[in-house]
Parts: sequence; C-alpha cells; structure tokens
Amino acid sequence: MQTNLSESAQTLPRAAEAEKILRSCVHCGFCNATCPTYQILGNELDGPRGRIYLIKQLLEGEPVTQKTQLHLDRCLSCRNCETTCPSGVTYHALLDIGRAELERRVERPAGERALRAGLRQVVPRPAVFDALLKTGRLFRPLLPTALGRKIPKRSVVAKPRPPERHARKVLMLEGCVQPSLSPNTNAAAARVLDRLGISVVSAERAGCCGATDYHLNAQEAGLMRARRNIDAWWPAIEAGAEAIVQTASGCGAFVKEYGHLLRDDPGYAHKAERVSLLARDLVEVLAAEPLDALQANAQQRIAFHCPCTLQHAQKLGGAVEGVLQRLGFDLTAVPDAHLCCGSAGTYSITQPELAETLRNNKLDALESGKPDLIVTANIGCQTHLDGAGRTGVRHWIELVEEALP
Repeated sequence: MQTNLSESAQTLPRAAEAEKILRSCVHCGFCNATCPTYQILGNELDGPRGRIYLIKQLLEGEPVTQKTQLHLDRCLSCRNCETTCPSGVTYHALLDIGRAELERRVERPAGERALRAGLRQVVPRPAVFDALLKTGRLFRPLLPTALGRKIPKRSVVAKPRPPERHARKVLMLEGCVQPSLSPNTNAAAARVLDRLGISVVSAERAGCCGATDYHLNAQEAGLMRARRNIDAWWPAIEAGAEAIVQTASGCGAFVKEYGHLLRDDPGYAHKAERVSLLARDLVEVLAAEPLDALQANAQQRIAFHCPCTLQHAQKLGGAVEGVLQRLGFDLTAVPDAHLCCGSAGTYSITQPELAETLRNNKLDALESGKPDLIVTANIGCQTHLDGAGRTGVRHWIELVEEALP
C-alpha cells in the first residue's frame, strides 16, 4: 500500500523495515479469515488488515489514542496471518515497531502500567516467580475462584538428568516459568536425548530469552536479555555444541529472531546470527534421529495442540505429530488446529476475556476426538489449557520419555 512516513517516523531505527512491510501489503483481507480475534469480535480494526492501517496512520503522523492501543493490544501475535498472507507480509515485525512507537506516544492508564511492570518483574525471574507461585498455591483456597484458577496445580517433580557422557552435545534453554510449572519437561528431554547419544550441556548464566519484556514493549530490556544469553552460551558454542535446544516453542521462536533483532549491533550481530542458526526446537532434533532406537511403547490416545509459535512462527506444523506417530502414539484429529488457544505469553493475563473464549474453543476442538490426554510444545499453552480443569495437558516429550523401556 502507498505509504508516506512522517519526518519523526523516518528517524526511527526500523523505519526502512516498517515502510517496506507496509508497502508489501495489498490489503486483500485474506488474513482476517484466519485471525482469531477478528473471528470473535468481527471488527476490522481487530484483524491484521485493520491493525496494519492503524500502524500506517501512526507512522504517518496522524493522531492516535488509547483506542488505537487497545486494538493493537488485542492482537495475540499468533502470526496465523503470516501463514495465510499471499504477499509474505511480515506482520509481527511491523506490529513490534508500531507497538513500541505507540507506547512512546500514548500513556497507559495507571492500572495497566502497574500490571505490565509487575509481569516484567516476575515472569522473567525464575526465583521470584517460583516464590510467588508457592505462595499462591498455599493461599489458593482463600482466593476468589477466578484468581485461584490462574494458579496452576502442583507440578510433577523432575527425575534426575543423565550425566554428560556423549561426544555430541547440545545446550538447552531452561526458561523462566517452566522450571516451576513443569520441572520435569527439560529433564525428560535430556533423558530422551541421552538415549539418542546426545548430552545436554548446562549454561548457568543463561536466563529468560527476552520475549516477555520485548512483547510487553520493553524492547531494549528484552534485547539485553538476549545479549546476556549469547554471552552465556558462547563458550559452549565455541567448544562445539551443535545446537541450542528449546522445549518451549515460544522461547524458540524468539531465540531464532536474535540474529534479525540484533543485526545492527556491532558487538553482537555476528554472534546473534550464529545463535539463531543453532537454535532448534526439540522436535527438530528428534525428527532427524533414528527414533527406532527408542523402542517406545506408546499406548495412549492423545490430541496434540500445536502452539502458534511452533506452526506459524517456526513453520514446524506437523513436526511433533510426525514424531509421535513414528513412535506409535494414536493421535486424534483436531479441527481448526491453526487457531490460537489464547495463551500468547502474558496475553491470558492482560486480555483475560478473549483468552478464555479462545481457550474454550480450542479445548472443544481438542476434546472432540475423545483423547485420554492433550499434549503440547509450549509451557504457556500447557498451563493455560490445563487451567480450565478439563482434559489434562502435558508436554509431549514427557509422554515419549514415559513410553521408553
């Protein structure tokens, strides 16, 4: 579409990128057909095409308000529209640029500022999150029902990880909330990889991938976390680690963006590109291995929820299903599997009503084949779906590990 950035917008670090993205959009509207929020709300401004127009107006210097912010906030960043778009519009990058500029121009109400600041102080810090989670579980019976449901049930204790004994080695991102919410996930992944002759190397100084800060519009804080992780991983990369494995697809999608987001940083551009090239979702590693060596005894009937960050951001739709079927699991069909469950990082907290509607729709689809269990590949989706108290939800690698002799 025709675009004329304002003088102030032309000075933004990503101005050329924004203009290129805007010009690539032919406003065909195909994106609206697969946008979860447009399907629920039916408002043009709550679909990708409408949001692109809002960002265009913002960058052309037209007045913007809290209403503009609301429509951009309602976006899940699921990137379903990118999968659908025939013109290859990189909508998520434009959304990041637009949200950051809007944050500078429109002050949020005090309550929203406090909520977002609180999330940024808690979610990326495992020790703080774990302490608050334990406190919440302790007082759960005393809390209002709606609040109590947001506190996950006690998680399964992690079994011991195998020692580093193989020549092939990979790094593994531990994550922020997963060690508290599902501590056995990474341990199960390490045990399965060990069976395949791959050892997991620890990098103690690595922390949050940066996605929480970045997607709450504290973008520089998110990039600082990315730089710290690169520094923490670099010695192991130089020592020959063949991949940086993520068991949470949301983290994986963001780590794979390090190279793009830090491409203009002279101190980190090269290293960030290398890290992004080494980043692998767990399923990418397993899919390339001879899985018959695992000799899994799979007996459960399961439904797989493919997170948006796996199928739309990383373009790995069908990958986990393929691995599970190779191992003998019985997978049910899932209608509208492309649609978001409503978790979307912190979205289930900042937009609870929309998130609950999306969750109910997703669970109806997942349960339509009457599975014994639902499995997924992202801790946010896992916790959000399991919080409904319906069919149980776990990470798929835990089922694989339990099926091993």
